[in-house]
Amino acid sequence: MTDRSTRRSPNRRLAALIAEAGFSNAGLARRVDQLGIEHGLDLRYDKTSVTRWLRGHQPRGTTPALIAEVFTRRLGRRLSATDLGMDAVAPVYAGLEFAASPDEAIDIVSGLWRKDTGSQTDVRRIAFTPAGLVVPSRDWLIGGSDERVAHTSAEALAPPRVPAQTRGPAAPARPARQRVTMGEIAALRSVGDLFRSLDNAYGGGHARQALVRYLEHEAEPMLRGTYGEALGRRLFGSVADLTRLAGWTSYDIGAHGLAQRYFVQALRLAQAAGDRVYGGYVLVTMSRQAVYLGHGREAVQLARVAQQGVGTSAPAVVQALLHSAEARGHGLLGEVRACTAALIRAERALEAARPGDDIPHWVRFFDEAQLADEFGHCHRDLQQYRAAAQHAERSLQLRALGYARSRLFCRTVLASARLGLGELDAACSLGGEAMQQAVEMRSTRALEYVREFGRRLEQHRDATPVRAFYERAAVLGVVAAG
Repeated sequence: MTDRSTRRSPNRRLAALIAEAGFSNAGLARRVDQLGIEHGLDLRYDKTSVTRWLRGHQPRGTTPALIAEVFTRRLGRRLSATDLGMDAVAPVYAGLEFAASPDEAIDIVSGLWRKDTGSQTDVRRIAFTPAGLVVPSRDWLIGGSDERVAHTSAEALAPPRVPAQTRGPAAPARPARQRVTMGEIAALRSVGDLFRSLDNAYGGGHARQALVRYLEHEAEPMLRGTYGEALGRRLFGSVADLTRLAGWTSYDIGAHGLAQRYFVQALRLAQAAGDRVYGGYVLVTMSRQAVYLGHGREAVQLARVAQQGVGTSAPAVVQALLHSAEARGHGLLGEVRACTAALIRAERALEAARPGDDIPHWVRFFDEAQLADEFGHCHRDLQQYRAAAQHAERSLQLRALGYARSRLFCRTVLASARLGLGELDAACSLGGEAMQQAVEMRSTRALEYVREFGRRLEQHRDATPVRAFYERAAVLGVVAAG
């Protein structure tokens, strides 16, 4: 790769950051190249390239943003190209910023919606980065609610005008809404309930794009409209919920980097809403994704940040949710004692809940069936197969049919538990049922659960039921025949 030939004075900011990070020139170049690979870029920088940057040469294209992300990961604070002494460019990791103000949060999240609905489909291929969890969760924990979110008529925001080379085509100008009403906010809630039901039953890919278009065309004009403090906070809370759901459905189809960005922005919108408890739920969602991607330590940390930020005044059901998320992280890490302790805390919290409790609508899914599912996953990960089977069976008995994807996940957990107990026929039968359901959904996670079970079967590949499972999987295009 070559850089722009324009000479400048030595880049002392970059030199200081290299010293702070403890990088050699070759080490920095190698990390930039590796990060480029995550984005499908073949960069081929070396120590000579870094020497040129230190002399004041500007790297081409998005490289300054990649360099900034390398330092962000290393130093644990968000850095931009300008912090490196380079020209401002669009950040490669745009969307991981925890906005300084509600208006900035509107600009960032609406930019994500437009990219997701537009022609920039590469946004769905951006990689997940564990380092991108650190700064937003920290800023949420130490930050308070915004002092003011209201918009008067004079303050109603126009869509941001941004250069085409940094964020794609600018959004067409649209008139600001004159007044946001409670009826419109109630509509946001109803839309969320609808898309949640579709996601649970058919997978995140079924109506994800429709949800994002709705956010772009309906929620953004409302955010840029006119509203007072109380109504504004309700508005931010409703949009936070829909944005989290956009992230959840993106996560379900395997667009993990995009999902991560939606979760970060949902967290920021929840702060604008002044809803600390919902912010904890967003962090739990981020913890779930971290578990799925194999980042157990980050999953535990996110769950603990949520617990610390929410405190002990949250409803008992919410407390159960937070502790179960921590347990899943410990289970993935094989930490038996910590996992068991977190599960016990979750169980006790749910037992403390009462039918008449006033609980948020978004946590009503967390019931005995969900807790049994959490136990089943944890015991499977800890290779405690008899307990895993017992809890998975209980979850399937209690779980409503509308939660089809969750039932599929639980069925594969039960299949893995039966396999661990040496019950090969039962395991393959359960796995086959889950496989048939997975191909009827638009859910990458559902398919991956079945594939993971298929990998567990490999040591028994010569057994008749296993051969039948692989043959069926090959016909359905789920896994290759053994």
